[in-house]
Amino acid sequence: MKLPSGKIPIDILKDVVFKNLGAARSEVTLGPAAGIDGAVLDFGSKNAIISMDPITGAVERIGWLAINVNANDVATFGVEPAFLFSCLLLPEKADSEIVETISAQMHNAAKDLGIAIVGGHCESTPGLTNPIVVGCIMGLTEKGKYVTSAGAKAGDKLILTKSAGIEGTAILASDRETQLAKVFNSEILESAKRFYSQISVVKDALTAYRTGGVHAMHDPTEGGILNGIHEMADAAGLGVSVFEEKIAVEPETAKICRFYEIDPLQLISSGALLIAADPEAGDKIVDALSQEHIYAEVIGEFNPNKRILLHIDDSAEILPRPNS
Repeated sequence: MKLPSGKIPIDILKDVVFKNLGAARSEVTLGPAAGIDGAVLDFGSKNAIISMDPITGAVERIGWLAINVNANDVATFGVEPAFLFSCLLLPEKADSEIVETISAQMHNAAKDLGIAIVGGHCESTPGLTNPIVVGCIMGLTEKGKYVTSAGAKAGDKLILTKSAGIEGTAILASDRETQLAKVFNSEILESAKRFYSQISVVKDALTAYRTGGVHAMHDPTEGGILNGIHEMADAAGLGVSVFEEKIAVEPETAKICRFYEIDPLQLISSGALLIAADPEAGDKIVDALSQEHIYAEVIGEFNPNKRILLHIDDSAEILPRPNS
């Protein structure tokens, strides 16, 4: 079959990728699985949380995104990201200045988050149109002091921080500014470009985890909020009831998505965080996030029936898996 753009379909992951994982080692506490953001390794009194993400769809702030998007995956375990390897692939005949620009972006972003860049690889690669940056990131925690994206329980409240389509809005406003400037005024585009400042969920995740009552966290990326919900449900083997009116969509996102005929709930959404919380802890977590000036809202509830329902006004419909 011809593969679509974006993430590999889940059936291929299960039937092919996850059946070819090399040697079994006792240190692997948590390995690859659908909807899981990273691996957990057992090093005695410590666990290492390790994750990897590429940045393929952005140009202007690709180095900055590589740090923040990778850091988000470790933070969803409730763990501070600490060490990063990077692989920088450049188009043939790229100017050396692009290496300087991307490296400086990565340095500044990593420094802000307390992350050390400890190694990697850089090359000029045939066939590329734009640079690609792949990151592999690690955080350390006391043994057992973490959550995974698979930990949701029936009855848990589903909390969303910030809004839908944050990363996609910023990327489109930056990389397609010339086209969008013919339709929207500079105030809207400048505001949309500032969405980059919201892409980190490190503070969101650590605040929620330290508040208590968190069973699972996940940062929705390709396929947006709706795909992120599917991934959490897949990982936990549960269903979810989601209330569309509770999902925040900023005006800038709505306008840009309307222009490109994109569903904002399926637009790449780094910067938002999905949290599965004990029913008794949901309001407490929302309040703790609010104290840190992070908007959050309970948008749904997990259930045991494995159906994902999107409630719109007084009706409900089965939520199909988005194309990521």
